[in-house]
Amino acid sequence: MIYDFRKLKEDTKGVEEWLRKEYTSIRTGVASTAILDGVQVESYGTRMPINQVANISTEDARSIRIAPWDKSQIKAVEKSIISAELGVSVNSDDKGVRVTFPELTSERRVMIIKAAKGKLEDARQTLRGVRDEIWTDIQNKEKEGGMGEDDKFRFKDEMQKIIDECGQNLEALFEKKEKEINA
Repeated sequence: MIYDFRKLKEDTKGVEEWLRKEYTSIRTGVASTAILDGVQVESYGTRMPINQVANISTEDARSIRIAPWDKSQIKAVEKSIISAELGVSVNSDDKGVRVTFPELTSERRVMIIKAAKGKLEDARQTLRGVRDEIWTDIQNKEKEGGMGEDDKFRFKDEMQKIIDECGQNLEALFEKKEKEINA
């Protein structure tokens, strides 16, 4: 008998993608346009993602330039970024908005790393839930007579290898983010 681990693999990929996405929203000392992904701008009576009303580019290691396609939207873009409380300074001129990333203090770095560890722990908790769900399914299949006890433990070992690999990937994502924060 062969156990289908596709659902487990999809779920572990989902956990990795979630953590990767969460880490893009955590600010480091380096300018990253991904920090603006969640910012919504009031444009012509509707709220729109900032990347749908402006061109966003990195000017240098510590600043981002946002050039709205309609120059009358500059104040709305500036207001949206300020209200998002991203911990950045915002200045506008006739060309658009400049977002500057201030130097991180050691206190702030510790707080950001702690937040990143919290996200890592959330991902690990989700991973444990996925593992428990698959293990329960394997045990139920054995009780129904769909597999023998040897198969059950072989599938448990295969499952654990997939879980361990995902855990290592999550840890690598955290270590990479920690290096970015401390750089």
